[in-house]
Amino acid sequence: MKKKYGIAETILDLAFPPRCPICDHIIPFRAGDICGGCLKQIKPISGPVCMKCGKPLEEEDEYCFDCRTKKHLYKQGISVFKYRDIAPSVYRFKYEGRQEYAVFFGRCMAWKLERRIKQWGAEALVPVPVHPSRKRQRGYNQAELLAKEISVRTGVPVRCDIVARRKKTTPQKGLDDRQRQNNLKKAFKILKNDVKLSTIVIIDDIYTTGSTVDAMTATLRMAGIKNIYYAALAIGRGQ
Repeated sequence: MKKKYGIAETILDLAFPPRCPICDHIIPFRAGDICGGCLKQIKPISGPVCMKCGKPLEEEDEYCFDCRTKKHLYKQGISVFKYRDIAPSVYRFKYEGRQEYAVFFGRCMAWKLERRIKQWGAEALVPVPVHPSRKRQRGYNQAELLAKEISVRTGVPVRCDIVARRKKTTPQKGLDDRQRQNNLKKAFKILKNDVKLSTIVIIDDIYTTGSTVDAMTATLRMAGIKNIYYAALAIGRGQ
C-alpha cells in the first residue's frame, strides 16, 4: 500500500519515520504504510459470514449463535478483520495514542465497505461517540478517525452532530452480554431532533456482542433514521 510523496511528506517521513500499524516497527523510507512482513500476514475476513453481523462462520449456517439467539436492532453489519488477529495493534490505536494507525485501518475499511455503502444507499457515516472526558483524556475518538478516513475514500460524509455520549460507561471489555446492555442504558443522547437522513452506517473499532451498536441504533431511531447499518475494523467472537 504505497502512498504519494510530496516535499512536505518526505521531510516528515525523514524526521518522524512512520511505524507499521501491525508490529509497530519503523517502516523503511518510502516503503508504504505497513511493513512487508505484516502485509503478507494479516488477512481480511473471507469465507462464510453471518448474514446479520458479519461474524465469520465455521459451519454452513446463515447466522452466528449470537444472532440466532438475540434480536439486533440494526439491519446488517460488516467487519474487516478478526479481532484476535490484530488485537495488540487495536489496543495501541485505542489506548496508547497511535492515532496515525487510522490512515491504514481506514483505508482497509473503505476497501471492504465501498461496495456495501452503495448497496445500502448510505447517506452518512456516524462514528460511535466517546464521553467528552474520555476524549479529552485520550485526545481523540478512534471511531471518528476511522470514519473520516473512510469518508475521504468513499465520499460519504461523516456526521458527528447527531448523537453524543451522555454517560461515561465502564469499558465493555470483560463484561458479559447482560452487563454490556445494562452498562449502555441511556448511554447516548440525540443532539438533533430533525435529522433528514434515512440510511446511515455506524462506524466503530471493535464489534463483539453488538450491545453498543444496538444501543446507538435505538437512540438514532428516535431521530427518525430508519435504516441503520454498522461497519467495524475488527470483530470479536461474541458469546
